[in-house]
Parts: sequence; structure tokens; C-alpha cells
Amino acid sequence: MQTSQNPQPFLSLHTAVVLLIAFVIGAVMGVLAALAGAPVPAAVAAGITSAGATVVPLRSLVR
Repeated sequence: MQTSQNPQPFLSLHTAVVLLIAFVIGAVMGVLAALAGAPVPAAVAAGITSAGATVVPLRSLVR
């Protein structure tokens, strides 16, 4: 059984950094929404929405 010398990573470093930053932004926004008095499902929706909305701008900003 032979293994390749340079296996390709599952995610590139750029993609991993963008997704990590988007996750952190989404988590912060969700917590802030919950602390502001929003119901938990609304806070989760706010966090997911903000995380998704930041992926495209972060993709061009992080190099």
C-alpha cells in the first residue's frame, strides 16, 4: 500500500481562517442578541445570519 507524498488538506488555510472568523462573529452576534433580550431562537438566527453574511466580505479581505 502506497501513500501519496503530499496529501491535499481538506480545507485550505485561507478557507479555514475565513470560516473561523465568521464563526466567531456569528457567536458574538448571537450572544449579544440574547443579552439584549431576544428569544433564544431569534438570537441563534441572528448569529447564523451574521456568520453567513460575513463570509463573502471576509473572503476578499483575508489574504
